[in-house]
Amino acid sequence: MSAYQSEGWSDFGVATAGAGAALAGLLFVSLSINLQRILAGNRLTARAAHTLVLLGVPMVTALLLLIPEQHPAALGAELATGVVTGGWLFRLNRPWLRAPEQSLVAWFLGQAAPSALLSLSLALSGFGVLTGTLGGLYWLPVGLIAGLVAAMLNAWVLLVEILR
Repeated sequence: MSAYQSEGWSDFGVATAGAGAALAGLLFVSLSINLQRILAGNRLTARAAHTLVLLGVPMVTALLLLIPEQHPAALGAELATGVVTGGWLFRLNRPWLRAPEQSLVAWFLGQAAPSALLSLSLALSGFGVLTGTLGGLYWLPVGLIAGLVAAMLNAWVLLVEILR
C-alpha cells in the first residue's frame, strides 16, 4: 500500500464513507427527536452543526480516496483543504459556546482536540501526498477516526444528555 497514492486505500475509504453516512443519518434522527430543545439555544445549534461537519468531512474525504485513477496531485490538493475545515470547525466550536456545566478541559478533549486532529491530519496528508513526504495518507486514519468518535459523543449529548 502506498502512502502517496489512493489505490490501496479503497477498503478504508468504503468503510469510512459508510460509517460517516450511517452516523449522519442517526444524527438527523436524534436532531428531529430533540429539535425544540436544540433550537432553543445557540450552543446546541452550533454543536449540532459541528457534529454534522465532524461526520461529513470523513465521509467526503473517503469518497475522494475512492475516485478511480485520480492523480496524486489532485488528491493532495483536495486533502490540503483540511485547513479550511479547521477554520469552519473552530467557528462552530468556539470555547465560549460550550455549556456552562462543561469544563474547559472537557470541551478541549471532547470537541477542540478532535476537530484540530481532523483538520491537521487532512492538511498533513494533503501536503504529504503533494510533496511525497510526511507519511502522506497515513495521517488520515488519525483524524478521521478522531472526528467520527467525537461526532458520536456529540450525538449522544444531543440525543440523551440535553434531556437531563
